[in-house]
Amino acid sequence: MRVNARVPQEYNRINLEPISGALGAIVHGVDMRELDDEIITELHQAWMDHKVLFFRNQELTSAQHVEYGKAFGELEIHPFTSNLEEQPEIIVLESTPENFVAAESWHSDVTFRECPPKGSVLVGRVLPPYGGDTAWADMQLAYERLSDDLKEQIEGLYAIHSYEKVFGANRTGHRHAVDEVVEKAKEQYPPQRHPIVRTHPETGIKSLFINRNFVTGIDGMTQDESRSLRHRLYEQVNRLEITCRFRWQPGSVAQWDNRCTQHYAIPDYGGFHRRMERVTMIGDRPR
Repeated sequence: MRVNARVPQEYNRINLEPISGALGAIVHGVDMRELDDEIITELHQAWMDHKVLFFRNQELTSAQHVEYGKAFGELEIHPFTSNLEEQPEIIVLESTPENFVAAESWHSDVTFRECPPKGSVLVGRVLPPYGGDTAWADMQLAYERLSDDLKEQIEGLYAIHSYEKVFGANRTGHRHAVDEVVEKAKEQYPPQRHPIVRTHPETGIKSLFINRNFVTGIDGMTQDESRSLRHRLYEQVNRLEITCRFRWQPGSVAQWDNRCTQHYAIPDYGGFHRRMERVTMIGDRPR
């Protein structure tokens, strides 16, 4: 189904280069270490318009990475991942030739929280010579492409989100937490009900808010009753026309809106070293 290509608006201090018709734009003319109120305001508007922003040729230290993230919101500390000791707000996502790791399924981050993240800023620290691209999908376009009957069916339904599939007892997450940590997490992070159709708190636009990694069911339905519906909704993200794909280079940074996108690390870099570092902004309760 056709997507009408976005036309970026003009700004005083930044320039944008869209990388697909659906979402995503490279920002030119910005040194992420040197921000002022006008640049932050323009970046925020561009972020809302394009959902994912990309930067090239940046030289951010870990401290500067954290400071940049804080310009867009309070940062969370992830309870299960490997974090930098000196900067615990930074999540380390590392894959080596001996231990391959990739977030190789479409997902939004940390939706098991009562207030899932607003967004994230990801820096490529060690990159393979080729491969290791990341793709993003526009979940507002995914919702728009649902049939009217399906939109009516899911309006008012809530999905159950839990950390268990990724970080629980049979976890496939990035760090194997010890049993006592998992048990404590059950009390601290109980399953959450989030609307399947989420309204963006800043733009007011509806999107599909359901992902394979953290959703375990639909409230008020048995697993058998919800399975077909869940998988039908999961499949919406596979429409190529609602996606963009970013090729990492030294000095590359990506910033995405977690409330209305999903992302996927393409797992084609086995045998290479890939290290990414991420800060994540605290969000609000989905409505």
